[in-house]
Amino acid sequence: MAADTPLSDRLDDDDYPAYTMGRAAEMLGTTPGFLRAIGEARLITPLRSEGGHRRYSRYQLRIAARARELVDRGTPIEAACRIVILEDQLEEAQRLNDEYRRAAQEATGRTVSGQR
Repeated sequence: MAADTPLSDRLDDDDYPAYTMGRAAEMLGTTPGFLRAIGEARLITPLRSEGGHRRYSRYQLRIAARARELVDRGTPIEAACRIVILEDQLEEAQRLNDEYRRAAQEATGRTVSGQR
């Protein structure tokens, strides 16, 4: 997002990297090490500030929170990250399937009504 974008627009953006590693860890009730570990497992890739510091978005924090829930229940961190990735992929596939189904129904409805 461009620097000339109003602050209110950036704060409403789920993908805007608004949180430092320390703040993100505090919000999640975890440690910076946990955030580094899920980054190494490629669950999330934080953006970097000009000084090289990790910055996290609200979307990334939601994903990290889900991984933390699984880890807190005893799931190894690598497995928790894989589960969250698969859940995210399944959700996206279901969303696309719903879109295709609606489009097919609309196309069928137009064809049927056009034939009458």
